[in-house]
Amino acid sequence: MKMTRRSAAFGGVSLLAASAMSRSALAQEGGLLGIGEGLEDFWLATEAYIYGYPLVTMEMTRRILTNVAEPVGTKAPMGQIIKLRHYPDASFRDVTAPNADTLYTTSFFDVGKEPWVLSIPDMQGRYFLMPMLDGWTNVFQVPGKRTTGTGAQTYAITGPGWTGSLPAGVKEYKSPTSLVWLLGRIYCTGTPEDYAAVHKLQDEFKLVPLSAYGKAYTPPPGKVDPEIDLKTPVREQVNRMDATAYFTLLCELMKTNPPAAADAPQLAKFARIGIVPGQAFDASKLKADFVKRVPEVGFDRIMLQFKVNPAVTNENGWAFTTKTGIYGTDYLMRGLVTAIGLGANRPQDAVYPTSKEDADGAKYSGANKYVMRFPKGHLPPVEGFWSLTMYNSQYFFVSNPLNRYSISARQDLQTNPDGSTDLYIQAESPGKDKEANWLPAPTGDFILMLRMYWPNEADPSILNGTWKPPAAKKVS
Repeated sequence: MKMTRRSAAFGGVSLLAASAMSRSALAQEGGLLGIGEGLEDFWLATEAYIYGYPLVTMEMTRRILTNVAEPVGTKAPMGQIIKLRHYPDASFRDVTAPNADTLYTTSFFDVGKEPWVLSIPDMQGRYFLMPMLDGWTNVFQVPGKRTTGTGAQTYAITGPGWTGSLPAGVKEYKSPTSLVWLLGRIYCTGTPEDYAAVHKLQDEFKLVPLSAYGKAYTPPPGKVDPEIDLKTPVREQVNRMDATAYFTLLCELMKTNPPAAADAPQLAKFARIGIVPGQAFDASKLKADFVKRVPEVGFDRIMLQFKVNPAVTNENGWAFTTKTGIYGTDYLMRGLVTAIGLGANRPQDAVYPTSKEDADGAKYSGANKYVMRFPKGHLPPVEGFWSLTMYNSQYFFVSNPLNRYSISARQDLQTNPDGSTDLYIQAESPGKDKEANWLPAPTGDFILMLRMYWPNEADPSILNGTWKPPAAKKVS
């Protein structure tokens, strides 16, 4: 959706501010938005849209990724592990902003009826992390090399109301919601030998319901719903929903994925437009002329956060935040991360500077050539790994002759005589002698994302903001 002048101008309007407006001002603004009456309720509905965006997006993602009878490619039934065997390619559309540095090892499962037990094998020192997200996209636990080491470990993920005992050696992780997304990542260099090594580790992961733990277990086949759209990207499907369908689904999901206690003040306001946790949506309280306008303006407000959210730093053409994975009541930030990088980690595990424009503030275009220069000693200070990823304007990979979607130290980057490192960002090859440092671009607009996994604990400059990514500068 395009950012409209009116939605941008009023994107930060809260219900309180709208209530303070004069009757004539409300009428004028309502006319500009195409709303006859109830502007206060309209802004309240956009707040509800933003609030619910993560939960609705998670559910739509779950439907697509689990709509198969058995594990295949990037999909698997509920409660079964997806073992991505290769990096995603340019045809991948299941999740926005995928990475080409790790092999995803993931699963959606429901802990509403009973806990599920995850067994992680001995990872033999390899970098990995297994973040667990609740239905609202909060990372509630993250076992991995940084937090729990690389030895064998076993966890029971329990639901909001579960009480009981667990087998010896099994540690409890309590999920705030029934829906859980295990979004595991295992580092891989992408060589045939390393692919094989990671595949062996993936095959040793186990996920079973508690009632089957320690027993022979064959997961039941998944249920395939032919009505689910498997081709249209999730974000586009969510953005197409009108307000009535959107809020109906949101209310249904909140029955098993309860909001956090801190959300109570916000939810008390939403009751006025028919949104009450644990109850079906009362569509009679939502005015008809809101149905199409609320999603458009709500999504505009989410994307506007790149420029206006105080938790987003804008430096050298890059926008980044250290407020990912755990959002509290910053619903706009939570919505933004959902829209452009669903499944983002906690900042201690990864920080994701994103750039849509060059050093001069102009949108990136494949018609131009750019150089991103890291001075000597200024490469990202991380204990895990770093990479620079190329996306098209919709945050998906770009087809290119090298099948290279990201660039990092594993490309054996060449350094300049002064010790600096140049990355060449352009559509055409910079020449064979420079291809190790080449990140292929499309001919049209594009977006860059710098991934920095496990910021160096001895050098906190990434997390405190003193380390900044250099600008990508346009060259002749």
